Amino acid sequence: MGDRHMQIGEVAERTGLSVRTIRFYEESGLVTPTARSSGGFRLYTDGDVERLMVIRRMKPLDFSIEEIRDVLQILDVLRGRERGTTTPPDPELVERLAMYRELADQRVATLHTQWSSAAAFATSLRLEVEQVHAPQGRPR
Repeated sequence: MGDRHMQIGEVAERTGLSVRTIRFYEESGLVTPTARSSGGFRLYTDGDVERLMVIRRMKPLDFSIEEIRDVLQILDVLRGRERGTTTPPDPELVERLAMYRELADQRVATLHTQWSSAAAFATSLRLEVEQVHAPQGRPR
């Protein structure tokens, strides 16, 4: 991670999140700007952007703010462990992270099923429109 600081507008552009959404995540305690400028502007690092991307990826899977907070805390501990120690990770944390991975897999499968159904419906509508526009005399 670099020491380069970005203002919230650049972070919004990089993450695809709105400034308002980033501020909501800050108010919810999910992300904290690494620093503030002398003028009081929020300043973020690449690590903050990575954290926001975790949140962004979890939201379509319908994770609650509390679940997102828990995953972020687990990742903070496990990633901090990677940098500072050779002791094995806490098995409880690893198990909780695995539980969230299973939940994410289930939700992805549900979304895939919903997407397939929606795509099939769109295809059926496309066929209906083509039949309506077909020249007279052609079999439907």
